[in-house]
Amino acid sequence: MREIAVLDQNTIDKIAAGEVVERPASVVKELVENAIDAGATAITVEIKEGGISFIRVTDNGNGIPKDQVRLAFLRHATSKIQKVEDLLQISSLGFRGEALSSISAVSQMEVITKTPEDMIGVRYVIEGGREKSLEEIGAPNGTTMLVRNLFFNTPARAKFLKTAMTEAGYVSAYMEQLALSHQDISFKYMVNGQMRLHSSGNSNLRDVIYGIYGRDITRELLEVRFERPGILIEGFIGKPVVSRGNRNFENYYINGRYVKSKILMKAIEEAYKPYMMQHKYPFVCLQYTISGDEIDVNVHPTKMEVRFQNQGAVYNATYDMITQTLSGREMIPQVELESREEKREERKEEKKKRERILAPEPFETGFRKKSVPEQIQEERPVYGKEEPAKKEEAGSPVGIHLASVHLPASEVSPPEIHKEQETEKEEQKISAKENIPVSPAKEERKPEAAPLQPQQMELFDDRLLSKKARARHRIIGQLFETYWLVEYDNKF
Repeated sequence: MREIAVLDQNTIDKIAAGEVVERPASVVKELVENAIDAGATAITVEIKEGGISFIRVTDNGNGIPKDQVRLAFLRHATSKIQKVEDLLQISSLGFRGEALSSISAVSQMEVITKTPEDMIGVRYVIEGGREKSLEEIGAPNGTTMLVRNLFFNTPARAKFLKTAMTEAGYVSAYMEQLALSHQDISFKYMVNGQMRLHSSGNSNLRDVIYGIYGRDITRELLEVRFERPGILIEGFIGKPVVSRGNRNFENYYINGRYVKSKILMKAIEEAYKPYMMQHKYPFVCLQYTISGDEIDVNVHPTKMEVRFQNQGAVYNATYDMITQTLSGREMIPQVELESREEKREERKEEKKKRERILAPEPFETGFRKKSVPEQIQEERPVYGKEEPAKKEEAGSPVGIHLASVHLPASEVSPPEIHKEQETEKEEQKISAKENIPVSPAKEERKPEAAPLQPQQMELFDDRLLSKKARARHRIIGQLFETYWLVEYDNKF
């Protein structure tokens, strides 16, 4: 019979990490929430290979004091609550004290942090829950978290991760939610060295929506503000013309926290029901401000679920707010045809963009000027007295420029050197002396031969569809009323 024993700390940490750290997006969520709670106004997130091999979160917050860095990586160590009563008035995004402990248990983690009061920062390295080093280092105010090789010591967890592109998509979706819920914070998000998201942090929600969803959705939004005792709702709702086949457009936040709530989802969809087709879902971006003692966010370690003390009041406030905003408004979309002037302006802009792209580099400009045939200076030929011969030569091709070989004027015929206009003037002078009518060179010019196009040589000249081969075709049937079955030289 097996004996009951207390698990060692390393095993406990790995088990606990399974609840908090599901995928790279979970790591980014916990680290960014810590940065927000630290009072950061600018946060940069960088991932590589979907966040599996590398995650970096940098902020300009308060930092961690040197003597508390080790404590921060212990389980249930937090500065956000002190006693159980604090759970009733939670104002921070994190409070469980499990994030850093769980992440460090299944990854190779490095922390560089400095508080404004300290002169020098701290670098702390912990891998698989075991401390590697703690040293002083020069650093700016704030904290930088580096997470490498996620699930390096738990291969069973690593094999359940999806492709790097899919995991990066999960991180991108969460970063968009963070930017929408905290307009006063500037977010930078990079994937494999490329900028994917950058919010200015100017506290303007419409600007953030424009940057994420684009112009077409932003111009179809209605601003809302609805207040009832204990509840304040602010944000934007979309006109019924803005819809989607899934619920990805339904964004709502409670006290700055992105959550999923069936009550809010039901209230929003019921309010839009008279205005939308079936299986279509609206666009909303709503910020709820509710007293901390009216809600409970300590439901799941991910803190994505929330419970309301008065569900009916929240449902009614959401339903009434949307109904009052949409009622009495003209919902027929206006379709305006672009005027010709607008199209011309767009074409001009496109042309300018192409010119910018095709513009030569500075070292190419001088070379191109030199290579233009018009820049070549040639001596004007001296005409003799043999006017009839010159008249016959007037029909020869004109406009041929010698770019590299300079011949004496006596060896080169005049039409091969001069432009068409000069040739016509000389011929008119000659004809005036001899009274010989001369037609312009344009009429006498022979059509230029079309340039030969490269053609693929055939190994066998007698092809199936050639005229010679078609005489020996014998149609023997038809297939699917589409194809002919042909016999040719005893072949099918």
